[in-house]
Amino acid sequence: MTIETSSLGDRSYLAHDAEVAVVVDPQRDIDRVQALAAELGVRVSHVLETHVHNDYVTGGLELAQATDATYVLPAGSDVEFEHTSVADGAVLEVGGMRVRVLHTPGHTHHHVSYVLADTGGGVRAVFTGGSMLYGATGRTDLVSPDDTVALSHAQYRSVRRLAAELPDEAAVMPTHGFGSFCSATPTSGDASTIGEQARVNPALTLAEQDYVDTLLAGLDAYPAYYAHMGPINRRGAAPVDLSPPEPVEPAELRRRIEAGEWVVDLRDRTAFAAGHLAGSLGFELSINFVTYLGWLYRYGTPLTLIGETPEQVAEARRELVRIGIDEIAGAATGDIETLADGRPLRSYPVTDFAGLAKAREQGPVQVLDARRNDERARGYVAGSQHIPLHELADRIDEVPRGEVWVYCGSGYRASIAASVLDGPGRHVVLINDSYDAANAAGLEDERPTEGPSASTRRSPR
Repeated sequence: MTIETSSLGDRSYLAHDAEVAVVVDPQRDIDRVQALAAELGVRVSHVLETHVHNDYVTGGLELAQATDATYVLPAGSDVEFEHTSVADGAVLEVGGMRVRVLHTPGHTHHHVSYVLADTGGGVRAVFTGGSMLYGATGRTDLVSPDDTVALSHAQYRSVRRLAAELPDEAAVMPTHGFGSFCSATPTSGDASTIGEQARVNPALTLAEQDYVDTLLAGLDAYPAYYAHMGPINRRGAAPVDLSPPEPVEPAELRRRIEAGEWVVDLRDRTAFAAGHLAGSLGFELSINFVTYLGWLYRYGTPLTLIGETPEQVAEARRELVRIGIDEIAGAATGDIETLADGRPLRSYPVTDFAGLAKAREQGPVQVLDARRNDERARGYVAGSQHIPLHELADRIDEVPRGEVWVYCGSGYRASIAASVLDGPGRHVVLINDSYDAANAAGLEDERPTEGPSASTRRSPR
């Protein structure tokens, strides 16, 4: 059974024999796993980690403690709590299931995959974590720049080992690769087998050096919050807290904004543009919310949420604990006019690329591209300034005063950038449109930019 966490591009798994279950790479909010186990009427006896995760805080330790299960991590994980350590070749007998450990370094040095078989030895599936993904492999630069090349070669050999030792019909069950920045290159598909991967996975279709060169050429920046995940997972995360944040009154909201705290508005990007508290930040609660808030947020900064409903705040809190943002200073819900406490709201216009083209017919327009560098290299609005969203806060003084039109690949990142830029001296216009429309509007300059810079290679999100 698959437990999807689409906001992080990850999957967790529960495998069972109708009586006992193993859980692989669980997310922090373990209530989803517990609910599934209860629905199936099975007891969780083992919780398995393929590696110490860099893109989310695991729920493995708490789940194992809550279910009295054996908590299994690869040898060399270097964690600070009690667990069962397994190395290459180890076999776990779990009811009518047999789980064999394969050391598959690459994503990390200690990374393992778990081969699921029946008691007769028939292989059913392999949980590959950040090793073999669907049409790709896990990135190899999260440990250390000094280790990246060696880990890239190790990743190639690990994926080849999986293909050589497992039957073609074995299902491949990766943790990463559904939009996760832990994949080295974009993935494709929702299901696969070893046999299918033999035909499409670059580690299985390219020579080793060609694969390594391709992987290294694609590696680029990843979310800044990754730096916090490994240390939290090695220490052992505290029990998850999904309780409602304390309510915050309008006057206190204003005080927090004026004190430089983060006050994040979860409403739809167009609703934020139509009216918001001056100094608040717009992070629409959608599939990209946690990735980009985590990327821009400075851990430890007091964080207050604004939502339309308590349910919206609760959903945001669930997303935030997945990346270790546990301390929410409070939340305010309801009508934004009421929350303004008599002060005027700020607003800015929303348009599309056709609107930009029409404006340019009237005269020069300052345009900011908030996309990643790999996206810009494939084409951009002629004459636009380029600052990737994750660099904007540190480079905001580079954006000229006056009117500035902001775009990205879909409008989501542009809406965050617009909220960062919105303030005295600037007049923001949000281009809430798919970048594909830029070419149709006659705005695109397809000349490649000079060289790569700190960005990633993912489809626009």
